[in-house]
Amino acid sequence: MKPAGFSYVRPGSLEEALAELADPDAKALAGGQSLIPAMNFRLAQPGRLVDLNGVSALAGISPTTEGGLRIGAMTRHRAVETSPLVAAGAPLLAEAMPFIAHLQIRNRGTIGGSLAHADPAAELPAVMLVLEATIELRRGTAVRLVPVAEFFTGLFATVLQPGELLTAVSVPPLPAGSGWAFEEMARRRGDYALVGVAAMVVLDQRRRCRSARVVLFSVGEGPVLAMSVAGVLTEQPVSAERIGSAAAAVQHDIDPPSDIHASAAYRRQLAQVLTGRALTRAFHRAETR
Repeated sequence: MKPAGFSYVRPGSLEEALAELADPDAKALAGGQSLIPAMNFRLAQPGRLVDLNGVSALAGISPTTEGGLRIGAMTRHRAVETSPLVAAGAPLLAEAMPFIAHLQIRNRGTIGGSLAHADPAAELPAVMLVLEATIELRRGTAVRLVPVAEFFTGLFATVLQPGELLTAVSVPPLPAGSGWAFEEMARRRGDYALVGVAAMVVLDQRRRCRSARVVLFSVGEGPVLAMSVAGVLTEQPVSAERIGSAAAAVQHDIDPPSDIHASAAYRRQLAQVLTGRALTRAFHRAETR
């Protein structure tokens, strides 16, 4: 397994990288955990690789003036996993990070690379959709900010245009009265999930659910926002029965595939079970906080 021939360049600044990516045959190389295997199988055949590992401006985690977080696209998964800023400001993201592949991969894989790859079985697209993150894209001197709900367009597909580079993701501050939880089931630790669920709920002072966002992954062509679940919970008092009804409602939001790993029926059942577990833990955290 060898890739097709390509040229290679390692720019030292963001401006240089964007100039190189103006070539329609160029492809950005971040952590390489998805792109390099695809090239070896010749599923991807870029004529020119633009290695972003020398662009230090693309890495790092910093607080925003609004109280949220800005995470550079070249920030490694492991850096996010171990960041005190992420643990405090985006605990759902911190909880999900250890589920991504294995430690060796998290040491190389990047936030921007995972989001741009848009794998429907990946954890980060679902988590960012729950958190209502904003994606920063650059091409030349132009910058556009895309809500994550508009970023993913299909199977391994996003709104990224030729010559455009994902440079950062911004996460808003955690709402008061919020609780969160992440659940996934895989055949082995580190494998892609058969089904995964990320949840964020917000309680008001009367212990009623003010809002609920539940996103499932590995059940379709991208992360799926479970609107039916939110409809069952919003403006309602929290109870075990209500959570059970909400978990059952997830069946209306998904149309999972069958493959060699699991049948559609099994994924449906698993989605309901994991949604119930995630909501139970999320509401418990909201109450105890």
